[in-house]
Amino acid sequence: MVDEERVRLGTADGAVARSAEALGADVLARLTAFEGGAGPVRVLNGTGVIVHTNLGRAPWPAAAIRAAAAAASGPLFLELDRATGQRGRRFREAEDHLVALTGAEDALIVTNNAAALALAMGLAGRGGVVVSRGELIEIGGGVRIPEIVRRAGAKLVEVGTTNRTRVADFEEVLAAGKARLVLRVHPSNFRQEGFTEAPDPAGLAVAAHAHGALVVDDLGSGALLDTAAFGLVHEPTPAERLVAGADLVTFSGDKLVGGPQAGFVVGRADLVARLRRDPLARAMRPDKTILAAVAATLGLYRAGVAVREVPVWRQIALSVDAVEARARTIAAAIDGVCVVATEATVGGGSLPGETLPSRGVALPGRATTILARLRAGSPAVVGRIERDEVVVDLRTIEPADDEALIGAIRAAVAGRG
Repeated sequence: MVDEERVRLGTADGAVARSAEALGADVLARLTAFEGGAGPVRVLNGTGVIVHTNLGRAPWPAAAIRAAAAAASGPLFLELDRATGQRGRRFREAEDHLVALTGAEDALIVTNNAAALALAMGLAGRGGVVVSRGELIEIGGGVRIPEIVRRAGAKLVEVGTTNRTRVADFEEVLAAGKARLVLRVHPSNFRQEGFTEAPDPAGLAVAAHAHGALVVDDLGSGALLDTAAFGLVHEPTPAERLVAGADLVTFSGDKLVGGPQAGFVVGRADLVARLRRDPLARAMRPDKTILAAVAATLGLYRAGVAVREVPVWRQIALSVDAVEARARTIAAAIDGVCVVATEATVGGGSLPGETLPSRGVALPGRATTILARLRAGSPAVVGRIERDEVVVDLRTIEPADDEALIGAIRAAVAGRG
């Protein structure tokens, strides 16, 4: 504020210094504004990308929001056993849900999937971690699989080629005793086509176990529902990979699971116990609000209501007819706005190349100007440009927000906001 006042005094209009009373009132107003906290800006996601990384990834289910608020508002049995009154294991409800949903022997929750994978790599000690060259990917934010392996203290052993790797490629390394752990990385954020081959998960697990090596399968998004049932390509589930012989499976909580940012490790009880005792596990553990919200989210899957209650799956499951009806209502309410056919994507590094038919509204006016006005509005709206027009995709906006969206679009088209 001092710098701002100096700048003001240096202008023609600011040649006269303000009184001490005026300055004091300005300072008091600014300090008072901090009291409640401005909080994040409310945004409507009209991009057609359901899990939008730059917009906070998965919107939480209402049950998760309530659970997090309850956990934050007062004490809870976080590490106190309710029956005995003695110290107990850290809040287990979410991990118990994971065990039930995946068929694993045990589960561990950490801050994100990168943390889960890094923790699992520690099981190799100073030994080798063998990975297909076709799976040495960058998972986002400049973080790459080889770096995670090396930072864990293990030695990276590459096999196969970028486009074709077989079980026999792993067998050669495993038979020579060069690896303690086999890492599979599901290409959830890219897709290979053409002359490709990947090892069968079950066959690879048999080979690894025959030579005393562990198998860690990183699924990335980690769907708990069958994506093929919604017209998308099938995404491997944690349960499938455990059945195929993986000792541990890691995946995210804030992508296809549709809950808070978290990383999940499921699999053999003895290995999960080792990870839980690792000093790094404490550095990676989520707080009570995240644990409560994750438990509430996973509880919706166990109750069989995830498609209805988890926003990610609700948006994936929306029929085109339902989206089009909403688009027509919005277009009829605003002059110059028309309905357009669009294609939505899951996003968040999930199901690359897969699209869902959708509908949106196209807005009149200079595209860059309209986009800027939408972002500056209240609520803010983020759309996209197609064929020099601003398009707002309705699949990624909840129906309850349609009235607010109409107001925001009217203001942007009219040149307000």
